[in-house]
Amino acid sequence: MLGVGIDWSEDFHVAALAGPDDVTFTLRRVDHNPVALEAFIAELHALEPERMSVRVVLETSHGVLVRRLVEAGFTVMPVNPDLIARRRNSARKKDDAEDARIACRMALDIREGLRPLIPHSPDAAELQALARDDARLGRDEWRLANRLRADLIAVYPAAVAIAAGEYGRLTFLRMLERWPSQDQLAPVSDDELLEFAKACGNRWRKRWAQRVRVALDTELFAVPEHLMRAKAGTIRFNATRLLALHTERQRLAQRIEELFAGTDRAPFPGNEIYLSFPGLGLLLAARVAGEIGQNIEVFAAPAALKAYAGKAPVTHRSGKSEHIIEHRQAHNHALGDAAQTWAFCSLSCSSWARDYYATQRGRGKSHHGALRALANRWLGILWQCLTTAQHYDENIHVANRERMLNRAA
Repeated sequence: MLGVGIDWSEDFHVAALAGPDDVTFTLRRVDHNPVALEAFIAELHALEPERMSVRVVLETSHGVLVRRLVEAGFTVMPVNPDLIARRRNSARKKDDAEDARIACRMALDIREGLRPLIPHSPDAAELQALARDDARLGRDEWRLANRLRADLIAVYPAAVAIAAGEYGRLTFLRMLERWPSQDQLAPVSDDELLEFAKACGNRWRKRWAQRVRVALDTELFAVPEHLMRAKAGTIRFNATRLLALHTERQRLAQRIEELFAGTDRAPFPGNEIYLSFPGLGLLLAARVAGEIGQNIEVFAAPAALKAYAGKAPVTHRSGKSEHIIEHRQAHNHALGDAAQTWAFCSLSCSSWARDYYATQRGRGKSHHGALRALANRWLGILWQCLTTAQHYDENIHVANRERMLNRAA
């Protein structure tokens, strides 16, 4: 067996190597480039021909370095950086070589109970990347829409009335792209508005043109011309960006559907199980599935999945006192956000979820605290369904839940 501890960085990595009987560590500096990384892997192969016996501990679970080590056949075990930080000397001084030695000692100690990394399949990895990009673009879209709304309130009050609270409509955004200020929109005729709405594919173009005319004819606050000129370019730019975001999210949604539902290939493993849950539409189900991966056996128990998503509360006990931290800091934030959204969406289509949420609120929890508790329950049920290859059935779960409540009473 060969233990390898790596303190990684963007430019170079510090690696510590040792065998079970070695009393000293061999330190290596590995530059972050293909030639140096391949030479390091070849050295590890020469030291330990049995690839699975090369145990590598490092503080990240993704990236080129991790992917290449897994492809080489090594046993890669990612750990939380805090786990290594707590094992430094009393001064808690950060030192790359010392951190690599600590990681190497952890790799050699089989009693640590570290779990090897099981990488996603290519389809699962692509699904995860696409779903994360879609969620990130959704947040960008929200921020841009709020920024656009603030500019319109300041210098384009007629557009605020035309939007009627829906600033992401394609016809509205294309209108801002073509007429980014109120003085440019005012002289446009009704026929031109109808023709524009038709070109945008608006089925209710007469109603839309009438709303534009009403907004322009309504007496609104006067806006200085110099401010309208100053903001016209920014409004057009943000509208164009929002249109581009909409187009890109449509492309991502199409590809996610192809991977998850299997429109052009085999569907994602367990996709029907995910879609059987209330509150999980195709895109949200793909987000959850992409983060969990195709190997549910990575999580030995429901508590492992809950902790990975950050929904399991952290409890600290000391003597007779007990203090519970409701929000776990170290977790997969993408899965945690998706599970939180899932819990919120389930309130409208699951009776027991609504009752459970109301119970948590009655106990004094905040809205997000109650959703975290509900997401914690959903993840436990999801783990059970995935491990037993069963679809979710609301009636069965409600009956089991009532039986448990009656037994507890």
